[in-house]
Amino acid sequence: MSARPILNPLPLAPLLRRPEAGAVLSLVGVVLFYVLFGGMDLRNLLGAASWLNFAANLGIVAIPVGLLMIAGEIDISIGAMIPAGSMGIAVISGHYGLPIELGMAGALGIGVLVGLVNGLLTVRTSVPSLIITLGTLVAMQGVVLGASVLLTGTASVALKAPDWAKLVFGQLLGGSYQVIIVWWLAVTAIAAVVLHHTPWGNWIFALGGDKVSARNAGIPTQRLTVTLFVLSSTGATFVGMCGAILFNSAQVSGGMNYIFNAIVSVVVGGVLLTGGFGSVVGIFFGSLTFAIVNQGIYFSHIDRNWSDMIIGVMLLAAVVMNNRFRALALTYSPGNPGKRPK
Repeated sequence: MSARPILNPLPLAPLLRRPEAGAVLSLVGVVLFYVLFGGMDLRNLLGAASWLNFAANLGIVAIPVGLLMIAGEIDISIGAMIPAGSMGIAVISGHYGLPIELGMAGALGIGVLVGLVNGLLTVRTSVPSLIITLGTLVAMQGVVLGASVLLTGTASVALKAPDWAKLVFGQLLGGSYQVIIVWWLAVTAIAAVVLHHTPWGNWIFALGGDKVSARNAGIPTQRLTVTLFVLSSTGATFVGMCGAILFNSAQVSGGMNYIFNAIVSVVVGGVLLTGGFGSVVGIFFGSLTFAIVNQGIYFSHIDRNWSDMIIGVMLLAAVVMNNRFRALALTYSPGNPGKRPK
């Protein structure tokens, strides 16, 4: 009699082992919660633009922050870089009337400059990046407010962008969908290729896994770290710039919520806080999950006063489920799925 084949007790283990698995399951769970307990009509949700616009703006900030976290660092200065980007273009091209190209260059240049400061301080000192970016966060809040009042006499500046700039950066597609959604998809595709299909992606994972070993292996760890900080700050200023073009104005306030939102989206997307593990696709779905958690309550019958509590509980559950499925999948050996590794 032939031996009975050993069945794999967890046939989905290879899929659950992927960083984005928890984010996809979290997204499904969030939607089911609102449908079953909130009476949400999926047709109303899918036909609305608010949650997708929210996800796109958040996603462009979250992807470079996620890459930085995979590399073992963190950037919370993004909370000040979004209003810095919007005020930068508004002051240059709105208040002073200079060409919009100069306003864009100035807005993005602010992001590059702050990213360089964050990166250089991180690689040349022993101060953790959390503390460094906390300092630049507070400093840039003061710079944005002080410079705005000094140069314009107000904390809110109007901006009239030309048609081509509106078309590329601030148009509403179909009357409701922000064109930044297209930018989000493009950034996601580019980042996915770089992280998962190029040597630079391997370097980022190695940097987050063991910085000393990565340096000994010849990886330019310092240059890579500085580049990732520049991408993080510039991504935030880009979102602020697009917002100013879309809404024809900029304000010194706003942006602080992006710190919490981006980091939670990245963690829900499967990125480890300790670095060395994650995926761009996971961050993409993490941003979608957070957007639906945040905006989905408005399409349900649930009392809005409970929104913050629901957001906190559901996001915590998403993170726990993400880690649980990853740990469960890794308890099985891919070479012999019928047995646990000793």
